[in-house]
Amino acid sequence: MKTLFVSDLDGTLMRSDKTLSEKTVQTLNRLIENGVLFTYATARSIQSAMEITGKLKLKLPVITRNGTVLADNSNGRMIQKALFTLKEINLLKTELPELEERGFVSSYFGEEMFKFYCAKNPVPGLQKYIEEHKNDSRMKRVENLEAMFEGEAGYVTLVDDESNIRSAYERMRKYEGWECVFQKDAYDNEFWLEICPENCTKAKAILALKKKIGADKLVVFGDSINDLPMFEIADEACAVGNAIPEAKAWATKIIGKNDDDSVACYIEQWMQEQAS
Repeated sequence: MKTLFVSDLDGTLMRSDKTLSEKTVQTLNRLIENGVLFTYATARSIQSAMEITGKLKLKLPVITRNGTVLADNSNGRMIQKALFTLKEINLLKTELPELEERGFVSSYFGEEMFKFYCAKNPVPGLQKYIEEHKNDSRMKRVENLEAMFEGEAGYVTLVDDESNIRSAYERMRKYEGWECVFQKDAYDNEFWLEICPENCTKAKAILALKKKIGADKLVVFGDSINDLPMFEIADEACAVGNAIPEAKAWATKIIGKNDDDSVACYIEQWMQEQAS
């Protein structure tokens, strides 16, 4: 049987300091070289993910932006990307006034992606994100909401206190035609509302990849709300020890914490048991 292993990044494969340990990198690279089918699925963009995963010698496409973009982890090339329709863009402009002060839009220009924001006085959560990415040339301040949707828009992000954007989540999730994810940041107290095109979830992207490579079994690893859909489709769903209670409740198995190289160690042990 061919088994596909897929791990979330933040809070799962990555340590609390937002890095991959040398042990995890070396273990996974050895397993991959020996034929293990492994990749990751993340809400991060491929550019952001590669800053952390660049040493991994992955042979399968990686799933980024919560399933909206399939990419090559070795060079950052986007293999496939999903985009909002014009109707959806017009609806987002009309029904999400919070976006101007609390978020940004990820848009594509060919192989390049930019994050457009227009807040002159951004809320603390967004301001923190902007400062953390001040050296990122992809972060672009524009003059108005219309300019935030230049190019090919494929992802909308709001970041703020829970109380300030929960109402936006409740309002936007009622519309058909896109996917909404609302969750607490893995490292800080801010909450994130992420809106992406219809049928774009980690789970759906994983199922498509599983079919493409002809895998028979699926083992996944996660820690948060946006990992639950992939838990539902997996033959084996592993929550790391630091996962939120909801993830642990859905998991078929709870492994060690993210700071203990638990994903890599679990896959290595799993393969050893299968070979014995």
